[in-house]
Amino acid sequence: MAKATARKAKTKKKKTATTPTKASKKVAKNTTKPAVDRRAEVDAYIEKAAPFAQPILKKIRAAHRKASKDLVETIKWSVPHFDYNGIVSGTAAFKKHVSFGFWKSKLMSDPKGLFKEDPRASMCHMKFESVDDVPDEKVLVAYIKEAMALNEAEQIASQSEDRAKKKKKTAAKALPVPPDLMAELKKPANKKARTTFENFPPSKKKDYIEWLTEAKREETRSKRLATTIEWLNEGKARHWKYENC
Repeated sequence: MAKATARKAKTKKKKTATTPTKASKKVAKNTTKPAVDRRAEVDAYIEKAAPFAQPILKKIRAAHRKASKDLVETIKWSVPHFDYNGIVSGTAAFKKHVSFGFWKSKLMSDPKGLFKEDPRASMCHMKFESVDDVPDEKVLVAYIKEAMALNEAEQIASQSEDRAKKKKKTAAKALPVPPDLMAELKKPANKKARTTFENFPPSKKKDYIEWLTEAKREETRSKRLATTIEWLNEGKARHWKYENC
């Protein structure tokens, strides 16, 4: 019994240990959530790095600071990252080299041929063993600005897509205008009523449409239709009596 319990405990430990690896594999898309400024932690990370790595990390950091004041220094997956409308780049210190890469490197022009593509990785990385391996600051700044522009373009496209989806959803919710109401609105005498109705938001149009369609008797519907046209000609919403309550 004791052995079985021990085996279960070992199994649980193994599953827990593999969780970060599985989570890291799922990280394929950029994040547009506002990044948390963690400069103090980046400072600490650089101070704890090996002596050869510190000047490399500082040079990479300085280039980002020169590129834009809007870049946020943060920590993701326990290593320094730079964020602007999502992840721009990240760096990490190892025993013998410092790794550095742009999140959207595969979309970047790479005029200096800095990227070494790994088909197994979601982004290309550069490896620096000394500060002399790091590209000139002007080159890094240009690359950083291009990466920022890609993130900004993606955010604008995403916002446009969201607005389009919202508009489509609103249109889908809109109720069709009953034929009898439409016939009345098309009459020249009811031009003002039609303008009022067309300028109403979907919710106010819905109030009138539902009021008409819910009438169970033809007589009731006719009275409501007449009242609808009267109120629309006066520029009133269905529940105008309660708007100032």
